Amino acid sequence: MKDALNGIRVLDITYYLPGPYAGMRLADMGAEIIKVEPPQGDPARYMSGGVVHEANNRGKTIVHLDLKSPEGLAEMLELVKTADALIETFRPGVMKKLGLDYDSLKTIKPDLVYCSLSGYGQNGDMAALGSHDLNYMALSGALDVLKDDSGRPVHPTNTFADFTGGLLAAEQITAALLKKFRTGEGRYLDIPLVEVMAEFLTNHDLYHERGISDHGIPEIAGSRISYAIYGTEDGRYMALGALEDKFWRNFCAFIGKPEWLEWGAKETGSPKHQEVASFFKSKSWREWYGLSLQVDACLTPVLKAHERHEHPYFLQKKRLEQQVAGRTPRD
Repeated sequence: MKDALNGIRVLDITYYLPGPYAGMRLADMGAEIIKVEPPQGDPARYMSGGVVHEANNRGKTIVHLDLKSPEGLAEMLELVKTADALIETFRPGVMKKLGLDYDSLKTIKPDLVYCSLSGYGQNGDMAALGSHDLNYMALSGALDVLKDDSGRPVHPTNTFADFTGGLLAAEQITAALLKKFRTGEGRYLDIPLVEVMAEFLTNHDLYHERGISDHGIPEIAGSRISYAIYGTEDGRYMALGALEDKFWRNFCAFIGKPEWLEWGAKETGSPKHQEVASFFKSKSWREWYGLSLQVDACLTPVLKAHERHEHPYFLQKKRLEQQVAGRTPRD
């Protein structure tokens, strides 16, 4: 889909991560993204030597405008006249003070698709509060479903709300563009990141409402031997997702443990679970890594982020993409 949005121009007036990521997703689909930064640049340029900025602004044209100056505002309004869509991530009310809110811009560009991506939306008591990814995870309930064995929420080392919010923004903008070209109508999109994360908890809501579980789907909540994370001899981890009987049977047959065939649905923490866990710890992570490529049992190594680039799946995918593009990698 690298050319699906060819001919579409999007103005990206966003900083840090969720907005830039949304714009980059649209750029990856062929849209022309003009990222408007202040004269001193996006603040992300100064985080860890600019790594966050570099990682989320691929394929964009970056211009620097002082939107508080008459000259900068005039240049921005000229860009709006040529744009199909605009993304902004300022706190509610800022764009209105600048004269760049949706109501103002639709007078000069009636079919503009305008997306506001924020923590708590444009209205309500919390709309003007400062917030970050950890807050959206916590308030939505998403952080509570990521707990260690003691019940303490695990501190994420990735910004899940930012990335999922960026994905949803790209999806909603694309849908609004489709409607724009069908009807000629513009659209205002208000996307609060806290609500984005809450949308992933519909299973949990219904299980709680029905009195079945306060932890979502019980079968995948870490309570079954066949669907759990296991430590290895050298302190690394493997993920076993053999939820269906056929995968558990495949696993038991492959490792030569037919006596475990009836254990798949047994509870973690039981003596049987301890026996399985001890067996995992009898081999190194590298040994289990190799075995995971030999058996169809939903068995995968828990990789560090940089290690995925060397996994056969990602290596093969990269090779195929290069071949399609006419660039066969050298041996």
